[in-house]
Amino acid sequence: MEKIIIKNAVIITEDPKLGMITRGDILIQDGIIAEVTEKIEGEGQVIDASGMIAVPGFVDGHRHTWESLIRSTGVDWNHAQYFNGVKKVMGPLYTPDDTYVANYLGALECVDAGITTVYDWFHNNNSPEHADAAIQGLKDAGIRAVFGYSDDAEGEIPVSDKPIDYDDVRRIKDKYFTSKNQLLTMAMATRGPQFLEMNHVREEISLARELDIPVCIHVGDGLWGKSRPVIKLKDEGLIDENFTCIHCNTLCDEEIEILGQIGVDAVFCPEVELNMGHGFPAALRLRAAGIEPGLGIDVCTSIPGDMFGSMRAALMGIRAVVNDHALQNELVVDPLPVLASDVLRFATQNGANSCKLGSVTGSITVGKQADITLIPPQALN
Repeated sequence: MEKIIIKNAVIITEDPKLGMITRGDILIQDGIIAEVTEKIEGEGQVIDASGMIAVPGFVDGHRHTWESLIRSTGVDWNHAQYFNGVKKVMGPLYTPDDTYVANYLGALECVDAGITTVYDWFHNNNSPEHADAAIQGLKDAGIRAVFGYSDDAEGEIPVSDKPIDYDDVRRIKDKYFTSKNQLLTMAMATRGPQFLEMNHVREEISLARELDIPVCIHVGDGLWGKSRPVIKLKDEGLIDENFTCIHCNTLCDEEIEILGQIGVDAVFCPEVELNMGHGFPAALRLRAAGIEPGLGIDVCTSIPGDMFGSMRAALMGIRAVVNDHALQNELVVDPLPVLASDVLRFATQNGANSCKLGSVTGSITVGKQADITLIPPQALN
């Protein structure tokens, strides 16, 4: 039995029973958290974390990892320009080899930033070989990931009539995802009624239910998000608690209430949303409806790939709206609408929940996988 002991760390567990331990140890046995307490004695590999902060590994609830090779190309692009530049021009140029390198490097970029789990929404699915290469890149990087099977380079241009390759979805599931107890799991990343004709939306969701995989969907991002996608899904009887909704910025109040009543999970990506015109972050509206959202990076064509940037953007974006309203009405904001501790939860346990991995990772809890990030606060930055 392999034993690792992380010693002398400040441990922010995100476990409601354990809370924060100002100086403590973590025992890991065969990759599983076995004990979390102030002092652990025994044999094993010791990691001296004196002066460091141990947090659950960050969970990036939404990233198009394949875009790592074209990072920063869209810093000055709006949402529509992104679709044209990335999906119409650059995406079709990717070979399977390019895809492997992109997902491998993109996953390593996550790990380097303390992100131990990523939802990889793969929407450059130009051939079965591209899908194989994307999965192999994730596997070789060693990250925990959800592979979200989605459309090809041109299949998301609104409103598309192009279906995904249903036979290839089944092939991928049978070849790579025979067990749910593995580092890589699978989901259906459907484009939804904002970007896809409803008959194909029905088919994608039906296939996900056939294969017993969760569904992730873009809703409420920018002008396309005002097309009442959640109401359309509800009217068709398509949306349920196995869904994770991404963005949600421009959903109407009725749609947010519907999501809360159904009990979906949600992810917001504030840094991208504020830059590209998706709308103001929906976090407070989601929380008012009973949904605790996760946090995502989205696309490194527009923003950096680290979770700290996204956490800071969450604080700024949410507070900016509330503070501006208060100033207009000559009010004082107290208490603040969102705290740093809330944002850390968005980036850890809430993100794990949004990936349908909340019982596996997201907190430093006995019995969970030992996905742990150590942060050296003495670093100059």
